Amino acid sequence: MVASTAFAGCSAPTTAHVASSSKAQRSAAKMGRSQFAGAKVVSSVSLPKAQAFAKQVSCAVQKLPETHKTASMDALKKLQAAGGNRYANEKKSSIIAIGLSVHTTPVDVREKLATPSELWPEAIAELCELPHIEEAGVLSTCNRMEVYVSAVSFNRGVREVEEWMSKRSGIPLEDLRPYLFLLRDGDATNHLLRVSAGLESLVMGEGQILAQVKSVFQVGQDAPGFGRYLTGLFKQAITAGKRVRSETSIASGAVSVSSAAAELVQMKLPTNSWDDARVCIIGAGTMSRLLVKHLASKGCKKVTVLNRSMPRAEELAADFPDVEFEIKLMPDMMEVVGRSDVVFAASGSADILIDETMVGDLPACPDVVGGQRRYVDIAVPRNIGPGLNDRHDSIVYNVDDLKEVVEKNKESRMSAAREAEVLLVEEQQAFEAWRDSLETVPTIKRLRGKAETIRATELDKALTRLGESLTKKERKVLEEMSRGIVNKLLHGPMQALRSDGKDPSQVGETLDNMHALERMFDLSDEDEAAMSRKK
Repeated sequence: MVASTAFAGCSAPTTAHVASSSKAQRSAAKMGRSQFAGAKVVSSVSLPKAQAFAKQVSCAVQKLPETHKTASMDALKKLQAAGGNRYANEKKSSIIAIGLSVHTTPVDVREKLATPSELWPEAIAELCELPHIEEAGVLSTCNRMEVYVSAVSFNRGVREVEEWMSKRSGIPLEDLRPYLFLLRDGDATNHLLRVSAGLESLVMGEGQILAQVKSVFQVGQDAPGFGRYLTGLFKQAITAGKRVRSETSIASGAVSVSSAAAELVQMKLPTNSWDDARVCIIGAGTMSRLLVKHLASKGCKKVTVLNRSMPRAEELAADFPDVEFEIKLMPDMMEVVGRSDVVFAASGSADILIDETMVGDLPACPDVVGGQRRYVDIAVPRNIGPGLNDRHDSIVYNVDDLKEVVEKNKESRMSAAREAEVLLVEEQQAFEAWRDSLETVPTIKRLRGKAETIRATELDKALTRLGESLTKKERKVLEEMSRGIVNKLLHGPMQALRSDGKDPSQVGETLDNMHALERMFDLSDEDEAAMSRKK
């Protein structure tokens, strides 16, 4: 992993980072493909400069998650050893993940990049209009904003996505970069698999993230820019997420952000009981539904729901017959807040709904709840103004404050997480094998194109020598005979280039065959073009 500024051609190192694809994860590394991220984009960096840069970055990465830190140091060591641009001619597109998460980025930065699911197609279209981006996908939740792309140029692709994120958020690039992570190929793949499995969630093992990864895949099916590579990647991530939850106990006792929010407030109430607190929820979407579910499981029997429309709130109430609901519309918001002790904000609004200027005339909360009104903002962008924390009668919690609950539950999930890591290695190998198997497609086209060029040329020579005396039927027989000879000669090589991508060892053998055939037949892009002209 190397700071993204270096890879984007800038001079100042930051804590944003690039991770490499490890040699063990890439079955075809022995055939000259890139063994670590960034190798081909640092040709202008001399070895002394790289060493100095490594020293600077090694300090910065101390604050990064362990998985990113390890890949970072490995990449730097390989960069120093390489000392040059060994992979300048690498043609393969890179899968890149760029983003930020709750682990390293405060909510006031995350909310500026938050992209609701209805805007994902628009974001995909904008990204794919960038010169070096072939495919794009966006995963935006309350805890993370991540962009996945397939780029024809790693260096330029990173720069374009960073600038897009800066423009979209309104945050200057130099201010945004310290929060970004940047992962490439195998590490980008591994990260998404971990995200889908719940290993990167604020609450380890929570199930909502898998549904959100599925949403990205579903949106992508109708978005032209969500192409073959990202379709395969997100399919594998969904499979991995399901496997981890069905084959390990990571989901056992695991909680969502909504559950953590309910547990946090219960911990903070003086009596630790919901019987003494009047509860209001702003919003009636998925997050609110989960919130009601967990509140009910912790003994909360009465809830007031505020929503923009009545039907959706009524549907929510109908799903929980054991909870007494009062449903109000948004114009009644401050009246409802005034008679509530705990206010959960989980709406889809992009605006602040309650701030310090709106609560001055609200009645005080009773002593049984500590005399303070507790606002729990689990929406991103935030719905509750942070300025409320400056009042003695108000406390505001947001998603970043849930870490207290997370730490309490973390130890019980660590064993299951280790089991999950083993499964994710298998799922990553399956994806990498599938992706590698696609590399033979251009070679197949080039081999057929070269064979067709030779066949057509030699047939024309033969027909010219035979003169005009041949009938149409005789010409057709010669044409079919030449095609038959070529097809039979190509049958063996073509079989050696085909792989379903399921067996990594078979894929490695197939790639060996591919490189051997490219050398033996001296295949080039012109041969592929010849095949295209034939069609």
